[in-house]
Amino acid sequence: MDPAAAMETGELDALLRAADDFGSYPGVHGDDTVRQFLEQFPLPKLLGALQSQADVPGTIETVAACLDKVFSSRYGVSLLPSYGEFIQAGLLANSKNIRQLACKACLQTHSQVLYQVVHLLDKAGDSAVAVDTFVQHNLYPLLVNCLIEGDEEISAITLDAIKRLAEIPKGIDIIFPPDDQGSLQLDKVAAQSSSMARIRILSLIAKLFAVSSSTATAIRDSNLLSLFEAEIKDRNDMLKTLSALEILYELAEHPHSNIFLLKTSLLQHITDVINDSTTDPVVRSRAALISGRLLSSADAFMTIDQSCVMNLLLAIDRILRMEESLNADEIESTLETLGLIGSTTQGARLLLTDSSNVAKHVVELSFDRQGRGKQLAALHAFGSICGVDRQEDQMKLDDQAEERLKRLVYTTASNSPKLTPSALLLSVLQQDPDIRIAGYRVLSGLVVREWGLREVCSKPEIIRVVTDPTMDTTKLGMEARYTCCVAINKALSSSHLVHESSLSELIGKLNEAVRRGPYLLERKRVEAQPVVDTMQRF
Repeated sequence: MDPAAAMETGELDALLRAADDFGSYPGVHGDDTVRQFLEQFPLPKLLGALQSQADVPGTIETVAACLDKVFSSRYGVSLLPSYGEFIQAGLLANSKNIRQLACKACLQTHSQVLYQVVHLLDKAGDSAVAVDTFVQHNLYPLLVNCLIEGDEEISAITLDAIKRLAEIPKGIDIIFPPDDQGSLQLDKVAAQSSSMARIRILSLIAKLFAVSSSTATAIRDSNLLSLFEAEIKDRNDMLKTLSALEILYELAEHPHSNIFLLKTSLLQHITDVINDSTTDPVVRSRAALISGRLLSSADAFMTIDQSCVMNLLLAIDRILRMEESLNADEIESTLETLGLIGSTTQGARLLLTDSSNVAKHVVELSFDRQGRGKQLAALHAFGSICGVDRQEDQMKLDDQAEERLKRLVYTTASNSPKLTPSALLLSVLQQDPDIRIAGYRVLSGLVVREWGLREVCSKPEIIRVVTDPTMDTTKLGMEARYTCCVAINKALSSSHLVHESSLSELIGKLNEAVRRGPYLLERKRVEAQPVVDTMQRF
């Protein structure tokens, strides 16, 4: 775009004063205000001043702030597709303010296309305007350049802009063109970039991955997931590896992530990280939690090779066997990982029947009061394995896994001073509120088993705790206690134990607690009484 014609000194001063007033307005200008301002100071003059008067102190900051306000309005945004050259020039500028404004302009162009489909232009081809603007002025490579070379603020704006582009119909074709014709290869850019730039590219991949399953497919087909593998394999820089794992941890949250990630060799590399005793415990902990997320859905076990899961469990078992020589945070993360894996029927069955017998650590640490954090993590994992995170009809496992679970609980009890599972469970409920809440989860899962229900009912003190409305004072605690109470009551109602006369009082307490709900205390109704008193006189 050619600079505006040279302005007289007085005219430039007037423009800068008006731009300063307009840009310093604390709110968002209305469309009419923006239109009136641009009628007096047209965009070509503002952009011309930005280019031709850059050497005048304060000009860039003043005009950039003014244009930011202009492009924050619907009317200003509607003008952007006509100023693609300004965006292109801005992305190539040396000034941080101008590059940041150009990034925002790109972002606003996408928002405008989507927004005006409904509210402004009412044309079927609006999204094509943004796509054409990007193609005509070759903006996408410039945005990627800003991503890898800009400061943190510009990088964040660029990430959002490219994500918006991917959300526009046909916008994804700019990022991943059919047959890679004229495409910018992110993997090639990463190979020639610094470690910080590669981490930013990984962040971009994670952002795009979350847009839709079609963009996730495009990422997989472009072999961009291999960038994560490369960063995880190279563990010479601990901070870089940890950054890559943090991004992968967020990526693994998405519902369709397992389908794509488990078809790569990522789980094998993650297992290698966990197995590496020279790696920092923080890195190993994050790697373990990622593996848990990847294996926390039923689909995962239909996708991954069984041997990969076995190797992972062996690595976890090795960590838990060496718990005394490791920090508590790593143990807690590892136990949380087992809880994530055990939250599905397939995962719970594998934990209980695998030759590593890794579930033994979960059960034993659930009742070990030597480390509060480890016990809390183990109890939550134990509850997940017992099925509290699964559908009611999926809580129980097959006969082999159920027998292993029962044997683990009774063996742990017999090796403890409490001797019986019921006494162990009661000891958990008698600890601090957080431990007790985790204990409620374990009870809710165990009572769906006949032997678990019998153990719970054999201790009246357990029933007294779960039916006592004053036991917990937090909303989370009251709801967990009530859920446990409902689970016991429901299990009893479908069991032959309901007919045992010795349990009639216990059943009555449970029925009353269920009827009362999680929050209400039992209060007797007190009628208002008139009070007669002698008047006091001075």
